[in-house]
Amino acid sequence: MDTLSYKTVSANKATRTKEWVLVDAEGQNLGRLASRVAFLLRGKHKPNFTPHVDCGDNVVVINALGVNLSGKKWDAKEYIRYTGHPGGQRSLTARELFNKSPERLVESAVKGMLPKNKLGADLFRNLKVYAGAEHDHEAQKPKTINLNDVK
Repeated sequence: MDTLSYKTVSANKATRTKEWVLVDAEGQNLGRLASRVAFLLRGKHKPNFTPHVDCGDNVVVINALGVNLSGKKWDAKEYIRYTGHPGGQRSLTARELFNKSPERLVESAVKGMLPKNKLGADLFRNLKVYAGAEHDHEAQKPKTINLNDVK
């Protein structure tokens, strides 16, 4: 057998192919939306996926105002942050955060599903979330994707 024909090919910055993808969040459940967007950001849908390389797509999420949460999560789910001062722990419910900034609700859900390292921080920069249907990335000609088809 010729062993050279079985050589594993790893993607790198020169060989990766990044695309712009448009995702509509209208009527989607937050967790399912976030897991599929994280899947696209990592590049796991591509045949040349390499775990330690940013080979995923740039994802634009529109209509973040139309995202759903099931059950009592609107009032029970809390987002906690710390100011850095003694006694500076602050918390917001999902409803309060959504009313303040619906983009942050989607961003925090996606960020929690990415790796907790420098690669995850780089991947998170490829995500753009907008509350309405208008976005600033028409020049990149993003391809619209139906999230139900992403596996």
